[in-house]
Amino acid sequence: MTGAEAKEQEQRTGLARLRDILRKLYHGTSPAAFRFQFAAIIVDLAIIAFFIATPVLQESRSFLWLDYMVAALVAADLGARLLASTDPLRLMKQPASWVDVFILVTLLFPTALANLGFLRILRLWSLSRGGAIWRHFRRGKVREWRDASQAVVNLVTFLLVVTGFVYTFFFRTGAGIAGYVDAMYFTVATITTTGFGDLVLPGVAGKLTAIVTMLIGISLFVRLAQAIFRPYKVYFPCPQCGLSRHEPDAVHCKACGHLLKIPDEGQ
Repeated sequence: MTGAEAKEQEQRTGLARLRDILRKLYHGTSPAAFRFQFAAIIVDLAIIAFFIATPVLQESRSFLWLDYMVAALVAADLGARLLASTDPLRLMKQPASWVDVFILVTLLFPTALANLGFLRILRLWSLSRGGAIWRHFRRGKVREWRDASQAVVNLVTFLLVVTGFVYTFFFRTGAGIAGYVDAMYFTVATITTTGFGDLVLPGVAGKLTAIVTMLIGISLFVRLAQAIFRPYKVYFPCPQCGLSRHEPDAVHCKACGHLLKIPDEGQ
């Protein structure tokens, strides 16, 4: 074996070792993996807080430094998840990966894509869909509130996205946080169909924005009510047909009749 071949083999071995470590951290259930996943969630929440505060912070001198720091974190997380994945191509086809790529682009070009910055809050939605949050709550009452929690996240994400859109295209002339609060006030009044009428969006575009906000907002409220009041079901993929939601005391899959062995949450 030549020196170049030996060096290449060493690099491949190092990459394989790195991928193995990342897989254990991102998908493992050990105490070290739990600490890493918990820290990643905290960092994600801090990034989301930065996205929410962006309309107020973007006029400050330190905004670009914060923006590029967040871009580095998002890029590192995306790259690490790709290395940890057994099928990177499949991972990149998932909507959550598209969201991360879009967020990364807007962070790298904050001035040119400033009008699309409000869509960064979609990372909150992708975070709620990840398995890291729920992996360690397989037992107990917390698991029962998974659907309701995701419905709340969907509603909050929509609220913040619409608030960002309304602020960017209708209220940006307002002074800093006052304009953002006006945009949020209008959005909440519209979603809840309260319609006080003291704040309205001008023109045809404003009316269309209000119509879309009301229609989607009502749908999300209905989805939240369904998630709270419908009977609880456990997540256990059927080995035969793949159906993942079943009654807690189910013995057979209701779709294909296959015998199930759902673990007792009390054990």
